[in-house]
Amino acid sequence: MKKRKNILSALLCGICCIALLGGCGEPSDMAAENPADASVAEDTQAGAEPAGGESLGEFSMEDMEGNTYTQDMFSDYSLTMVNVFTTWCTPCINEIPDLEKLRNEMADQGVNVVGIALDAIDATGSADGEAVEKAKLLAEQTGVTYPFLIPDAGYLNGRLMGINAVPETFFVDKDGNIVGETYTGSRSLDEWKSVVEQELQEVAQ
Repeated sequence: MKKRKNILSALLCGICCIALLGGCGEPSDMAAENPADASVAEDTQAGAEPAGGESLGEFSMEDMEGNTYTQDMFSDYSLTMVNVFTTWCTPCINEIPDLEKLRNEMADQGVNVVGIALDAIDATGSADGEAVEKAKLLAEQTGVTYPFLIPDAGYLNGRLMGINAVPETFFVDKDGNIVGETYTGSRSLDEWKSVVEQELQEVAQ
């Protein structure tokens, strides 16, 4: 019996370690709304959730410098990668330089990247000054040129509500429709390139 418990403990430990490599547990504000589901995210390398082709609708969000972005930001690109992250999530932070490289290397194919700092808004719907400053510093340290956006009070027409783990990444076409699949967990540059190429093919069909 003791040997069986030791094996079980080792397996659980291994699963937790794998999960931690790919993503962070759900944001604290979201966890407060759903305390029973505050689990650590798995890195879904083997699959992803269908996004459903729904429209994001009209919205207005600001970046860390106060510039305004609306649904029109999608119209100049065939595909926009929307990467939802938090400033306290290590896997999120570690993949940002690769997302910058991806954007630069695939821009001529009509690909853009947008980041959304999920913790840059507090429970009242107002910007969280501390998280905004952290995001600004993160942008400076990583040299990222794509925007880090602050969620609006409506959480992007509800799309950002209920996110259980970060980073979460989904794709939007030039008409503002969510396309392809939703990906949980961080990936390498080559892995993301493969994903984006696949999503581009789907958009072109």
